[in-house]
Amino acid sequence: MYSLDYGSYNGSGAFGIYGVGEIERSAGELRDFVADVRARTGAAKVGLVGHSQGGLMPRYFIKNLGGAAVVDDLVGLAPSNHGTTNPFAPIAGSSCPACRQQVAGSAFLRDLNAGDESPGDVSYTQVVTRYDEVVVPYTSGYLAPDANVTNVTLQDLCPSDTSEHLRVPYDTPTIALALNALGRSGPADPAFRPACATL
Repeated sequence: MYSLDYGSYNGSGAFGIYGVGEIERSAGELRDFVADVRARTGAAKVGLVGHSQGGLMPRYFIKNLGGAAVVDDLVGLAPSNHGTTNPFAPIAGSSCPACRQQVAGSAFLRDLNAGDESPGDVSYTQVVTRYDEVVVPYTSGYLAPDANVTNVTLQDLCPSDTSEHLRVPYDTPTIALALNALGRSGPADPAFRPACATL
C-alpha cells in the first residue's frame, strides 16, 4: 500500500499546504507517483482509493493523462465528482485553486464530466454519505450509471451510520465496501452488505 500527498500550493506558485493546488497539476503528480509504484512493484495496474478531492482528481488522470491504461479500480469516498454548492468553496478559491475548481458548475467540472464519466477499462465505486457537509448535495458524488460504476449511499446500507465527510474514510462499513471493490473483478458488488457498526 502506498499513499500520496499532492497539490501543494500557497498562492504564489511555491509549495505550501497540500491538496489546494490546481487539480490538473495534482493529477500529474499522481501519474508520476503511479509510474514509480508500478516500477517498484512490477504491477501492471493499480487500485486507487481517494477521499473527497482524492476521489475526483484521479478521474482527470484516468481521462486525460493515460491513467485508463494503468488503473484497475478507483474507489471514491465522499468524492466531489460533480462539485459542491457549499458556500465556503468559492471563498477559499483565491488561496485554493482546487476549491474553486470543485464548485458545482465550474469549467473544470464541466470539462471533466463531459461525455463518459467513467472511461476506460476501470471499475468505479463511489461511496457517499447523507451527512456530508462538504460535498453538497451528497449525491453530487455519484457518477452517471454505467456497467463499470457502483454508487452507494452509506445510510442505505447502514441507516444509523452518522459518518460525515471527514469520518467516512475511517468508517468500518465504508472500508468494507472499498475492500469489496478492490477484491473482485468490477466495482463493488451492488448486492454487498457490510456489517454495520452498532452504537
